[in-house]
Amino acid sequence: MWAGEIVFIQIAGMASERLVPVREIRAVAGEGLEGDRYFKKTGTYSNKPGGGRQVTLIELESVEALKRDLDIDLNPAETRRNIVTRGVPLNHMVGQQFRLGREVVLQGIRLCEPCDYLESLTLRGVNKALLHRGGLRADIVSGGTIRIGDSVTPV
Repeated sequence: MWAGEIVFIQIAGMASERLVPVREIRAVAGEGLEGDRYFKKTGTYSNKPGGGRQVTLIELESVEALKRDLDIDLNPAETRRNIVTRGVPLNHMVGQQFRLGREVVLQGIRLCEPCDYLESLTLRGVNKALLHRGGLRADIVSGGTIRIGDSVTPV
């Protein structure tokens, strides 16, 4: 059994805008994180069909490994993921439900593999470096407020 925590929360109001950190945010079931580009349907991929655009997560360990192993210094906000976790095996959460804090339940939909768009906004080599460790796309099953420091646990 594992237990992790939320170390960063960040949103952007529009596509391509820099993500800004927040200490807490309201997660709305079936919609996304209040104020985020995908909640407002203004994200780059908002018009693409399919689930998994309500919340994106990435492991802090993946970001740290980029620096340690490949000398790629990527700030967690530059990953373009909403929630940065520590101690959470995100790749194993595809098809699984997990809890953020006391109220919010997410459903892991698919891996959040890096794309050319991410690399165009960050550094050359990020796509290859984050392959299979770029995070998780999830949908919100049960809403509520999440905060930095909240636990992340399996349901």
